[in-house]
Amino acid sequence: MISEALFKTLDAYEQRLWHSHVFEVASGMLMMPRPPLVPAAVWDVAEKAEMAQVVQLYGKVWQLWQTNRGDKLPLGKPQLMTSYTAEDQMPDFERRVEERDARFGSDFRRAREARSEMERPEVVGGADATWKEGGER
Repeated sequence: MISEALFKTLDAYEQRLWHSHVFEVASGMLMMPRPPLVPAAVWDVAEKAEMAQVVQLYGKVWQLWQTNRGDKLPLGKPQLMTSYTAEDQMPDFERRVEERDARFGSDFRRAREARSEMERPEVVGGADATWKEGGER
């Protein structure tokens, strides 16, 4: 992840390979798994502070291991991945995030509410190009 200032130094082609974190943070979709011995109230404060920083950053992710396929090893070529930038890009968004919440003991709706007053920066440059251009879903 890089700052907006650094992101702005990238050429137009390179910017198109990066994604913002505004939706992930604001929606409550992005979360930090809480360590078992840390009280939820303490973790919520720490997570919100971290998300206030992450919402300002741009990311570029190479997927090495498609664990959702059940591969026991990282097989095949690495793939450049992007992130969702709007709820309607993920089929069954609420159901899927609820399933994740059940596994991690989190609550995206509570996180969304806690982050509702957080500054949401405007996405700059060519970030999120995959979705702006109707990328694969």
